[in-house]
Amino acid sequence: MKRPQLITAFFGICLVALLYFFGKTEPSKKSSAPQTENLSAIKAVSFYNEDSALAEAKLKISSEQVLRLNELENSISRGDVKDQQLKVYHQLAHFWGDSARIFEPYAWYEAQAARLENSEKTLIFAARLFLEGVRQENDPKKRKWKAFQAKDLYERSLSINPSNDSALVELGISHIYGGISETPMEGIEKIRKVLDKDSINASIFSGQYDKAIERLKKVNGLEPANLDAILKLADVYTMTGNKKEAIDWYNKSLSLIKRPDWKQEVEKRISELK
Repeated sequence: MKRPQLITAFFGICLVALLYFFGKTEPSKKSSAPQTENLSAIKAVSFYNEDSALAEAKLKISSEQVLRLNELENSISRGDVKDQQLKVYHQLAHFWGDSARIFEPYAWYEAQAARLENSEKTLIFAARLFLEGVRQENDPKKRKWKAFQAKDLYERSLSINPSNDSALVELGISHIYGGISETPMEGIEKIRKVLDKDSINASIFSGQYDKAIERLKKVNGLEPANLDAILKLADVYTMTGNKKEAIDWYNKSLSLIKRPDWKQEVEKRISELK
């Protein structure tokens, strides 16, 4: 199973870059505060939901794995303490990700754990799992379900930290790729909010990579420990085909990344570039 890359998802999306230059649209009259979707509403709209995903996945595993899975699922209801439930959700995620190697239930249980823990980092990690799934999904029903999951997780993270521009842009991309916007430009408007105030992201989206690199290096000079700037530099060098510089900047990020799973994704990316 292909794990999602840690790299900020929106940097390579040409569709969004083109749409950004279609011109201004009327700003949304809805409140800018994140509106978290009720999970039952997500289920009703998508026509494909986590029950479908789990039922489909169970048909693909061995009888021995079914026994282990039943044991884990039954322990969810017995775990009436948050820490116990979190442990079981992570065990189920690992089962589907490492043993069964099936993406949908793996991402679903990572998302459930993130919702229960309700921290910005875990919510964004789970959201990016689903966003990557959206980008790779050919089935429209599955794609829409994954997009709604990503949307819900990004909105939960933004309710914790409304200033996270990367999360806001990726939320917009979830709308665009998943086809879940109420209006065609809803996802674009979310991205524009970031681009209009961030010259670095605007330079990247418009293909002005030299300008983006220059600005990011200035940020790095002033803030050597700014992980976001370092990863963006690595991303831009990757897009320009400069593998050596990309690898150098990804290597610089490793000492600043605290989460082992995120570090593993960067190391994987370095390996892919070599």
